[in-house]
Formats: sequence, structure tokens, C-alpha cells
Amino acid sequence: MTIHNDMYDEESQKRKTVMVSGGFDPVHIGHIRMIREAAEYGDVIVVANSDDWLFRKKGFVFMEFDQRAEILASIKGVIKVSGVDDMDGTVCNAIRTHKPDFFANGGDRKKHNTPEQSVCDEIGVKMLWGIGGNDKANSSSVLVERVKASSKVSDR
Repeated sequence: MTIHNDMYDEESQKRKTVMVSGGFDPVHIGHIRMIREAAEYGDVIVVANSDDWLFRKKGFVFMEFDQRAEILASIKGVIKVSGVDDMDGTVCNAIRTHKPDFFANGGDRKKHNTPEQSVCDEIGVKMLWGIGGNDKANSSSVLVERVKASSKVSDR
């Protein structure tokens, strides 16, 4: 049997892409679940917020971008990890740049707290909700606070 490249419709062979975004600082089980479930819809592009964004939001950076990106890239289903110009507090620029088929949101995101909704509507990106579960499985901020609290010197 002879197979020729022109036997395949290039569009039908292209896998869909799913974008997920977040601070991922530190990466935890909720992030893993969200990314793995997003991979059921297509190849995953992870957009990790900048260190500057993390500092503006939380007042600290627990794990620098390069370390977060390396961990995220190792998760099954992830084809790319990208940074973003997030000075406006959103990943709208990344959505415009990568033009994914889907934008996946975890359980803590709803229409009222997802500013990327309008960009997705504008350029035809489908929104996915409750990816990784409808409840937030963990919180990077809570994990860091636990570490801070447990590392304080006792008065004993």
C-alpha cells in the first residue's frame, strides 16, 4: 500500500488546542487535575503569569517563572508553556497571540470573574468551565501561608 501526504486533509489532522492560565505558584494537585482534564479536549498550551503579576497579586514570588514553566511543561498533554504580557491583570494578549480553540477555566472561575470572556467571544474561542472539578482543589496562596506559619520560630 502506498500512502501519499496529499491523501490527508491537513485541517482534519490538526488537533485542537486548549489554553489554561494561572499563577501556578506553587504548582499543586488542582493545577495538575485542571491541565490533565483540559488535555481531554486537545493539546494544552499553559500560560503562566509573570513574576511581576504574582508580586502585584500576592506580594511575593514563591517559585520563579522558569521553574514553574519547566514543571508545567512536564505534565502529560502540555505542548507549550508560554509567558504573557499581563500588565492589565489578564491573559487576553496570550489568547490573541495563540488563538486556541478552547480557553479552560478551573472550578473557582465563573463568568463574573473571567475578564478573558470578552476576548474569547470576540475571536471565537470556546469557553470551558469547571475543568479539573467544580470546586477549587487547593490554593497556592493557602499552601504558602501554611509553610510560613509552620516555619515561624516558637516562643518556647
